[in-house]
Amino acid sequence: MNILEEIAAYAKFRVEVDKNKIPLDEIKTLARNSKVGDGKKFLAALTRDELSFICEVKKASPSKGIIAENFPYVEIAKEYEVAGADCISCLTEPKYFLGSDEIFTQIRAEVSTPMLRKDFTVDEYQIYQAKVMGADAVLLICAILDEATIERYLKICAELNLASLVETHNENEIKMALTAGAEIIGVNNRNLKNFTVDFSNAARLRELIPPNKIYVAESGVKSSADVATLKKIGADAVLIGETLMRAANKKIMLTNLKKSK
Repeated sequence: MNILEEIAAYAKFRVEVDKNKIPLDEIKTLARNSKVGDGKKFLAALTRDELSFICEVKKASPSKGIIAENFPYVEIAKEYEVAGADCISCLTEPKYFLGSDEIFTQIRAEVSTPMLRKDFTVDEYQIYQAKVMGADAVLLICAILDEATIERYLKICAELNLASLVETHNENEIKMALTAGAEIIGVNNRNLKNFTVDFSNAARLRELIPPNKIYVAESGVKSSADVATLKKIGADAVLIGETLMRAANKKIMLTNLKKSK
């Protein structure tokens, strides 16, 4: 079992625990009655004339271990917002990334920037859960879902007015995402099976994504030169996590990265 399969298996366990607290039917009702979360707002933030920036809040990762010993996550999110982040991605996976739903909801209460609940979606329950938490978007990973499931999850998101970032790593996954009906397609330069980074992935796969879809380049961005390269390739947005999390002054770092535009 590779690391991605381990994380997905643990996500299934987490869902069963959560279902024992709030059954599926109940979370569905809560989600459908929720007035928070706006997928259109998230989508609009990624369709600006300029390159958009999705800034990530995370304490750790399986490949890097602890990234931020000091983790004032609400303050970090506020820094991102002040610095001009177009969207904020927040990890809620607790075992491998040391995130939590509580971290997300606390940040949600303090910022108005569109938010992506970054987790490993393996059950429709998590989509309804994200809506209740106030998420504007959820992550769907092609490497752990089949095409029919992605299509079904996209329909649930549409019903709830949630956007979906559909993450891909190769040609087959891009075809799967497009056939399923994805509007926002992420290309992760990090191989989630062994966590190595291949930055050329973004360039190689760009031509497979139609111009009427939103293309998000994920992982491996360390400098303004990287951002400039991705913009030249034709990315509509970049998702940046570790580089910002390790920066002593996140506002200055984001400002410098945005200068590459």
